[in-house]
Amino acid sequence: MNDFTTRHIGTEADDQAQMLAALGYASLDDLTDAAVPEAIRLTAPLDLPAALSEFEVQRQLAALAARNVPGTSMIGLGYHGTVTPPVIRRTVLENPAWYTAYTPYQPEISQGRLEALANFQTMISDLTGLPVAGASLLDEGTAVAEAVAVAHRVSRKGGVVVVDANLLPQSLAVLRTRCLATGVEIVVAGDGLAAALRTHQAFAVVVQVPGADGRLPSAAELGELAGLAHDNGAQLVAAADLLALTLIEAPAQWGADIVVGSAQRFGVPLFYGGPHAGYIAVRQGLERQLPGRIVGLSKDADGVPAFRLALQTREQHIRREKATSNICTAQVLLAVTASCYAVHHGPDGLAAIARGVHDRARRLAAALLAGGLSLAGDAFFDTLTVAVPGRAAEVVAAARASGVHLRLVDADHVGVSVGEDTGAAELAVVASAFGVELTGAVAGGLGDHHRETDYLTHPVFHAYRSETELLRYLRGLSDRDFALDKGMIPLGSCTLKLNPAAAMEPISYPGFAGLHPFVPEADAAGYAELIGQLCDWLAEITGYDRVSLQPNAGSQGEFAGLMAIRSYHLAHGSANRTVCLIPASAHGTNAASAVMAGMRVVVVATAEDGSVDLTDLAAKIAQHADDLAAVMVTYPSTHGVFEETITEICRQVHEAGGQVYVDGANLNAMLGLARPGRFGADVSHLNLHKTFAIPHGGGGPGVGPVAVREHLAPYLPNHPLVASAGPAGSYGPVSAGPFGSAGVLPITWAFIALMGADGLKRAAQSAILAANYVARRLEAAFPVLYSGASGLVAHECILDLRDLTRRTGVTVDDVAKRLVDYGFHAPTMSFPVAGTLMVEPTESESRAELDRFCEAMLAIRAEMDAVADGTWPADDNPLHNAPHPASRIVAADWVHPYSRQLAAYPAGVRPGPLGSGGRDKYWPSVARIDQAFGDRNLVCTCPPVAAYES
Repeated sequence: MNDFTTRHIGTEADDQAQMLAALGYASLDDLTDAAVPEAIRLTAPLDLPAALSEFEVQRQLAALAARNVPGTSMIGLGYHGTVTPPVIRRTVLENPAWYTAYTPYQPEISQGRLEALANFQTMISDLTGLPVAGASLLDEGTAVAEAVAVAHRVSRKGGVVVVDANLLPQSLAVLRTRCLATGVEIVVAGDGLAAALRTHQAFAVVVQVPGADGRLPSAAELGELAGLAHDNGAQLVAAADLLALTLIEAPAQWGADIVVGSAQRFGVPLFYGGPHAGYIAVRQGLERQLPGRIVGLSKDADGVPAFRLALQTREQHIRREKATSNICTAQVLLAVTASCYAVHHGPDGLAAIARGVHDRARRLAAALLAGGLSLAGDAFFDTLTVAVPGRAAEVVAAARASGVHLRLVDADHVGVSVGEDTGAAELAVVASAFGVELTGAVAGGLGDHHRETDYLTHPVFHAYRSETELLRYLRGLSDRDFALDKGMIPLGSCTLKLNPAAAMEPISYPGFAGLHPFVPEADAAGYAELIGQLCDWLAEITGYDRVSLQPNAGSQGEFAGLMAIRSYHLAHGSANRTVCLIPASAHGTNAASAVMAGMRVVVVATAEDGSVDLTDLAAKIAQHADDLAAVMVTYPSTHGVFEETITEICRQVHEAGGQVYVDGANLNAMLGLARPGRFGADVSHLNLHKTFAIPHGGGGPGVGPVAVREHLAPYLPNHPLVASAGPAGSYGPVSAGPFGSAGVLPITWAFIALMGADGLKRAAQSAILAANYVARRLEAAFPVLYSGASGLVAHECILDLRDLTRRTGVTVDDVAKRLVDYGFHAPTMSFPVAGTLMVEPTESESRAELDRFCEAMLAIRAEMDAVADGTWPADDNPLHNAPHPASRIVAADWVHPYSRQLAAYPAGVRPGPLGSGGRDKYWPSVARIDQAFGDRNLVCTCPPVAAYES
């Protein structure tokens, strides 16, 4: 192993030897030979390049970044030049306190990012004028599709959506993919939206403001369109530029029911198309149909206002095939960045940036008009479409030669979009490329648009004008969170492993961060090579033949893979094959994604040992043999076991004419040990944010590439503007960016290059060792629910608390909250089995940290016993009252039957020098939060200061 591998894997050789001895094995190979079924086991090492050092990896990535030519991007189409304030770049985007955090399902230890997301929601709600906003979506294209899905759910009118011909082309293409699967008809209104609404019985109409060509519909026209839509019983969806909304009237004022878009231009780098935070806001009455996450305000057990995720009963992990969406991750890190950008600039600063952009566009418009050229419209915000008959390619080439990228619309038209980073020099370059002279004159404007409603009035958007104050605010927020830089996050199925700094640094290289996704392919040569190599490496690791990196979340990867299966059956004359078999234990996204892909979910029972019930599977296959499209299984299983029956499952489904989808959520346990594409699977999505070191970012970005065997390769996603993104005959794109969240792909490239074949295998083996070590240490106190034929688990184990709960009244929630007092994030609660905890230690944790976790769990078991024997009342004990914030510990009155010291400093938690075994105490900022109160009293924007005072 190289130096990096030994640092990435937390357990040292001596520790591993002792851990193996405790399990009765002589080596890692012996352990994994016993755990991994022989039928699927690899017999030869992966064919990957030799591992590189950190220095070599960064040097190669720097060379790849240098082959990209960002220039100044004036292409537009939803991606704009922006300036990330250095204080935000360094203290948020590049700060492990923010990027190594997990989804805030444990709100008591997530108050920092939840507050930042509440700021984001407030920003979106204020600018759109709508009362309820979500905590971000994946990108603008998928946000448009989600908005149409919301409108379809609430409407009782037919299956037609009328779409603005001026919608961003990638958004239209993503919407076509979604509607193709669900049977919704799209009518593109070439002759005007109003005329199309009068012709078709539509449930929704979608308008782009401003349009893709830059034209800004008049406020009067938009108001009339909204009135006509509502008279016809349709919902009006507006895809709106967030910066433009600081100057033009809020869409709610002219009648929009749903507003979506991207927050990219609020300080988030271009990143070659992603990751970026999409946004969505809805009118009153649609909040329970909203896809994704909503941050809401509730209160803790002491009445202190506290944030948490609201209305989770809408989400896929609870409602499965009836969920509002299959989205499992948001774009939290990018939404936080955008919200901090708004906090940094405030309403006046944002308006000044917008006015500067608009004024520079007007100045360029005046020069073009004075030179005899014509524009697409008189009213615009930042984008001009210029008629240059027969000269478009010449103009674009001239600007490119001087370092500015313009948009080649067609042979006769050029698009120009002014960004925050566009200065006088760039305007002069553009004017020269068109053959005109830049003057001081201005032309055009916003038409009849004028923003009259206030926005960002909350004190948070006014209080941090100085960098000193902003820095302290951001530090204060991160201190309220628990992230991987503070301690172990043993969440089962989530794989919270090290995100190495050497892999993280390159995403900030200008060649990676500053590139527009629609530059000429010659100017993205570095990305092309990186993407090609990464696809080859992932194909080798998984045993598949082709990989698409476009899906920008695991849920998107699922959808893309299922759409490939659907397309394959359609191409072979089997349109009737729409049944998808899904085990009862599967993650909720599986069922939700299947419905989105136009399939019908049939649930397969789970056997007593946690495996797929083969008898029930055979019966379901026989029952649906003529209509069987696919089976979706997770391997190793959702129960954390290498099932011996996986090859038999594949055989039975293939014999019935179906395809096998293996969910790649647990791929970390198979690296270098087994390859799903070679043991019978046809398609998998991968979670780069789990297996390949891209950080979870507090709930996103996620990256969910889809890998397929050769017969499904023609049905991988493509893109309307970038031919190299996928096969021409595909169903279309699933994400707005041609390569999804391309900006974070250097992390996975670096991780694989640093580890090499041997390192990846050692990582999987070490993860399996850690899980079995924890299981063995805890099984006497907390029975391990499932294990394989060898008595071993895979990379995670399920601890069964159900009998203990019956005897003591202590629930998994109590244990999860008490772990906070011990300085841990909780394991996964009640999934896949209610009343259990699923623990995944990963390969990155040291034996000392594994032991600290085990000792905390054993101490908690002793506390449970003290409740059982009557030492403490069932309703007044350290578990029931956990977590214990400092405010409780220092309260004047202490009325509990246990000491303050036990509450705050339980066994193993002691102060002292860090180098001598001491540990800083993690203090939650709030006590246990009342979830039900927050759902009954939904508040999803920043509350007034008076709410905190009361």
